[in-house]
Amino acid sequence: MLSLSNSVLKINSSATITMSALANRLRSEGKDIISLSAGEPDFGTPEHVKEAAIDAIKAGATKYTNPDGMPRLKEAISQKFVTENNLKYEPSQISVGTGGKQIIYNALMATLNPEDEVIIPAPYWVSYPDMVKLAGGIPKIIKTASRNNYKVQPNDLRASLTENTKWLIFNSPSNPTGAAYTVKELKMLTDVLLEFPKVNILSDDIYEHITFGKFKFVTPAEVEPKLYPRTLTCNGVSKGYAMTGWRIGFAGGPEKIISAMRKIQSQSTSNPCTISQWAALAALTGPKEFIKQNKLIFEERRDLVVKKLNAIDGISCPIPDGAFYVYPEINKLIGKKTYSGKIISNDEEFALSLLEEENVAVVFGAAFGLSPNFRISFATSMLDLETACDRISCFCDRLSD
Repeated sequence: MLSLSNSVLKINSSATITMSALANRLRSEGKDIISLSAGEPDFGTPEHVKEAAIDAIKAGATKYTNPDGMPRLKEAISQKFVTENNLKYEPSQISVGTGGKQIIYNALMATLNPEDEVIIPAPYWVSYPDMVKLAGGIPKIIKTASRNNYKVQPNDLRASLTENTKWLIFNSPSNPTGAAYTVKELKMLTDVLLEFPKVNILSDDIYEHITFGKFKFVTPAEVEPKLYPRTLTCNGVSKGYAMTGWRIGFAGGPEKIISAMRKIQSQSTSNPCTISQWAALAALTGPKEFIKQNKLIFEERRDLVVKKLNAIDGISCPIPDGAFYVYPEINKLIGKKTYSGKIISNDEEFALSLLEEENVAVVFGAAFGLSPNFRISFATSMLDLETACDRISCFCDRLSD
């Protein structure tokens, strides 16, 4: 009988994907489901990007490329880092993968040994700890607090670092909270990291282009150039360019790490989809007015959701500076009884009961490492958001002691 590896037995399935799949199944059964669980923009991919992909197909650009990306795309990424982040990465310092997830996974596989620790602030994107485990490392979680808008504090970071720390995974704006670090806040963290020269920084900047108001995005190696030699700056076209299904992520970093990542990719997936690479090239080099337009729409949705959730007794929702998520706290609702008689003992039961009684799909906070909370994606229409928030309000109003 075929047995499974110890590595795969250590990890869980993605809770965000699981909740989305459950919502889709219920919808297929005829239920009026509003799903706020998907982590992708609801906007279509820009027309000029789609046209570039079609042109590539017609031109016969359908063959293998270099394992970690074609030269023209790497040159465009190199230019993007210069113009948008004040970072100079040569094409030899750039890796292109099948989405940001593969980029991060390759980096961890290329660098982690048993006993190596990876610092992950919680709440975190659901895949970070499991990717660390698959790569043989040890995820070490730092819990943040709502009073600090779920941002890791310098003293907490310092206290978590040891001789075994290999990486800090840093994500701003954050999935699931939308928390984003100002220049001052990030500088305080980079000052701590300067005290620990063996610690590397994996900066996941995938939500770079989705920030609100006057917030200015910055990335660690930009704020503290001394950290440049030990920083892997990760990004992609999925979120800002509404290209989740095209699966193109990329990173700039030290050649030693990039070379190792290339080796892993050459022996696993090989090159990302060639057509998607041409589409990503068009995205990075073409018009970007749509990014500002999409941000304004997201900001309007954010304001609606935060206002309506904070009007519900028992829910407290911080205002995010970026991404398209909110992460409400429901500590006051734990222990209450639903209309159908179930006791809400944790946030997973809250999410499942909300789906069962009001047909609204959210993702429970335990999946992100910090409870009791739930995550809402506001990457959907204003009408759906209004209706969903009204249903959440109705659900909470019917809770009893």
